Amino acid sequence: MPIPAYTSITILTYLMALGALLQSIRITKKKGPSLRGDTHWHSLSLGALAVGTHGWLLFEANLGPEGLNVSFMSALSLVSFGINAILVLAALIRPIDKLGLVTYPIALIILTLTLLYQEPARTLSDQGPAMTTHILASLMAYSLLNIAAIQALLLALQEACLRRRNPSGLLIRSLPSLESMETLMFQLIAAGWVVLGLSLLTGFIFLDNLFAQHLAHKTILSILAWLVFLGLLLGRIRYGWRGQFAIRWTLLGFAFLMLAYFGSKLVIELILHRV
Repeated sequence: MPIPAYTSITILTYLMALGALLQSIRITKKKGPSLRGDTHWHSLSLGALAVGTHGWLLFEANLGPEGLNVSFMSALSLVSFGINAILVLAALIRPIDKLGLVTYPIALIILTLTLLYQEPARTLSDQGPAMTTHILASLMAYSLLNIAAIQALLLALQEACLRRRNPSGLLIRSLPSLESMETLMFQLIAAGWVVLGLSLLTGFIFLDNLFAQHLAHKTILSILAWLVFLGLLLGRIRYGWRGQFAIRWTLLGFAFLMLAYFGSKLVIELILHRV
């Protein structure tokens, strides 16, 4: 089957998952969280289907005999897959499935752009076990901390609505309590911080020079992100940091990480047209 057909099928499955998630939230608003049952598992099942088709698409389109394709749009699609895969798995035991209202549309936009924009492949041929470990750790760290950043944005929206005494929105009323949302955010940050540390450690051990000219900015920004999240976690433990202060620190750390992962690729590949 041609790659555009695989992409179209994946887009369709994400649309189905998004529609089922919206239906689950509507039922939660009308009947309460304890009565949403079947629709919750139906939306998660469709989310898992979307992630599965996305993974198969990536396998067919980006993993060739020359190596892994790490061009800008392919990298975005890979990260989007990682984010949604972790989200669906985590939603089995934590009430974070609502984040799909953000992550599913992002995946839809990225997949649509890959259909419209044909970019040259940029393959990573040196892909031994060490490099694979580093890539997987980086992908998982970015995915976990991306979900934490989305959680922070929803937490900020929830706090703003409660301060205005207007928690009547469809999404806001379906969210867990502020305390539960904040606890989930810090759990995601802690997990992401550990995996980001593993990514940096494997980079220092297995890569020749993380401070080479083409890697220096990525390394420095990733270390800054790791330090920001470390400071946030220590502040939470020692001083009980929470609320808007914790949200700002979370978004700052993720901004460093996003610049490290995609800032240079955007400039070099899409603006300067270099590979």
